Amino acid sequence: MNGRNISCHLNDIQHKYDPSLFDFANDKIAMRVVNFHKSLPDYKPTPLIRLSSLADKLGIDELLIKDESQRFDLNAFKVLGASYAIAKVLGNKLNLSNDELTFERIVSEQFKFKKIIFATATDGNHGRAVAWTAEKFGCKAVVYLPKGSSLARLKAIKQFGATASIVNQNFDDTVIYAEKMAKENGWILLQDTSWAGYGEVPIHIMQGYFTLITEFLYQAQEIWPTHVFLQAGVGSFAAAILACLCSFTNKTTPIFVIVEPHGAPCLYESIKLCDGEPFKVKGDLPTIMAGLACGEPSHIGLRILNAAASAFIKCSDDVARRGMRVLGNPLAGDQAIISGESGAVTLGLVYELFSNKRHGNLKDDLCITGNSKILLFSTEGDTDPEAYREVVWS
Repeated sequence: MNGRNISCHLNDIQHKYDPSLFDFANDKIAMRVVNFHKSLPDYKPTPLIRLSSLADKLGIDELLIKDESQRFDLNAFKVLGASYAIAKVLGNKLNLSNDELTFERIVSEQFKFKKIIFATATDGNHGRAVAWTAEKFGCKAVVYLPKGSSLARLKAIKQFGATASIVNQNFDDTVIYAEKMAKENGWILLQDTSWAGYGEVPIHIMQGYFTLITEFLYQAQEIWPTHVFLQAGVGSFAAAILACLCSFTNKTTPIFVIVEPHGAPCLYESIKLCDGEPFKVKGDLPTIMAGLACGEPSHIGLRILNAAASAFIKCSDDVARRGMRVLGNPLAGDQAIISGESGAVTLGLVYELFSNKRHGNLKDDLCITGNSKILLFSTEGDTDPEAYREVVWS
């Protein structure tokens, strides 16, 4: 199903649901994770914003968006995963139980971690989160960014004491390079994607994202979403949110829509193959959505999304631009949200579905009606301020 700005592949999820895929996600684990995050200095839940005026204009019941631009001082959600995964590594070295895993307990022995170095590849937000957390815990970080990365994102990583550089490779090759350098130097690889033989750290990163749902449940106690639109790069974030929400077996499972850029649709293409194998998009992955410019999906994330996501949609950059402008220039009564390219694409897609009559059949396929309650996540703010202004001012 195609249009000028979007292409959709509907996923037949009948008979694909394997409960064991979601063993890593339950309310006990989610509570353990949020308790760790609450122990971090200056922790506070990010806002859940109700765009009531926009919901009325679109003709739906609720439009909710979690604003991750206010996550600590990092302007993005990625620190939830990186901090929990690093804490798990350090906690294991200290033989801490899950209940003992707190910031205070770890930093009380941070003198033991001065020689520990975490390495990662990043489009920006994950690397900054790794650098921030490593500095907090008395460790060091080495961060590699793919070619084309903005100097603003590089500078934002270096400010937390990390050794960071832009390499002349795309994101997926940068991940391979980071893994190689970690092995050669005895560093700990902290990557937010998984492949054969590398799964424990990515699972911990995904579990770190459960705090988004724990906060949401407290903030919207009377509201349960019918639809959740999730942006995806490698798919770890989308799979984590999906798995966490699916763990509430006493609730109606929402319809999950996975959103990617036209220039890097690795999940979309993988699902279209219908063989369960990851498809690798090669080349430079052209898109303004830097945080989603990934050519190969996380193997764990792909299996989870293939099992329970109803639709995979790839969008043009114009959809992300529209989302940024709509969020930054709200209707009367709605709150403005500063959202970067990767953060705003889901709102841009929702707006596109309602404003373009050619998508009427797709709305029907997704069971979107006047009673729909749609949940979105603005996963980043203006992490590249110059690029943000170029979009919303031009």
